[in-house]
Amino acid sequence: AQARRLLSLAAIYEGATRTEAARLGGVTVQIVRDWVEKFNKDGPPGLIDRKPSGQPPRLAAVHREALAAIIESGPIPATHGVVRWRLIDLMQWLWDEFALSVSKSTLSREVRAMGYRKLSARPRHHAQDPEAIEGFKKGFAAELAKVRATLARDTPIEIWFQDEARIGQKNKITRRWAQRGTRPSAPHDQRTKSAYIFGAICPDQGKGAGLILPFCNTETMSLHLAEITLAVAPGAHAVLLMDQAGWHMTDKLDVPDNISIIPIPSRSPELNPVENIWQFMRDNWLSNRIFTSEKDIVDHCCDAWNKLVDQPWRIMSIGMRGWAKEF
Repeated sequence: AQARRLLSLAAIYEGATRTEAARLGGVTVQIVRDWVEKFNKDGPPGLIDRKPSGQPPRLAAVHREALAAIIESGPIPATHGVVRWRLIDLMQWLWDEFALSVSKSTLSREVRAMGYRKLSARPRHHAQDPEAIEGFKKGFAAELAKVRATLARDTPIEIWFQDEARIGQKNKITRRWAQRGTRPSAPHDQRTKSAYIFGAICPDQGKGAGLILPFCNTETMSLHLAEITLAVAPGAHAVLLMDQAGWHMTDKLDVPDNISIIPIPSRSPELNPVENIWQFMRDNWLSNRIFTSEKDIVDHCCDAWNKLVDQPWRIMSIGMRGWAKEF
């Protein structure tokens, strides 16, 4: 394109009329005039195609900064009338705050460019103590040292996490791919037969130990501890982190000699990566299905757990926590 324009201007330089130059370049006379002005101003580089500047962005830096702050803080139900932000709510907020009107597609593009996505929220107990959670993380090394002090010198330590998940006929429904604008459906049972997966993982080693049991009590928890002890390496000692459920903390619990229990602070499920294991198993292997009987539930739970144990990299990826490691 630049060469074609230069040839047209060269023809004018040699005495041709602008009409002849326009015919040579295959354009109108007005466009030739524009080429002349650009050449006189910038020389040959002025005849290079440039990306059109287009319209200026609707949101300026001050708008993006305020938008990020309001997204991070979340809506105030009494003020904004909603408990979560939708694009249409943010559009209204921009108008109320800045008298700025933007379309839904424009705002969607802007918030995505700012790094925001619509994600599923992780449940958090309303009465949890954030200071207790941070204190537990910072003090974990000291708790580990106390356990080490009771062991023979150079005894290897494995850090394990334990939890239980109820899997029943009244099953979960998860997201699925579907045509935009449609409302996909999934089977959902209302019957109540169920079973419990007792699961424990050692993220550092990519190991797991689980049992499928009919209920949670001291006896079934003792059975699970016996299962975990079989997975601990010979000569090693397991430090088992779990919540403070009654069947976890009772003095009647039969704790094997190669396991020490460290309780997680109350109402702090995010400290236990087994919670994320349950979410992964439900989302990928156990939800959106009907269990015909209790045996069917047990069979599917066994299949899902065995599939997880056969993927040690999955246990490592989901379960590793920077604060929970053997120093």
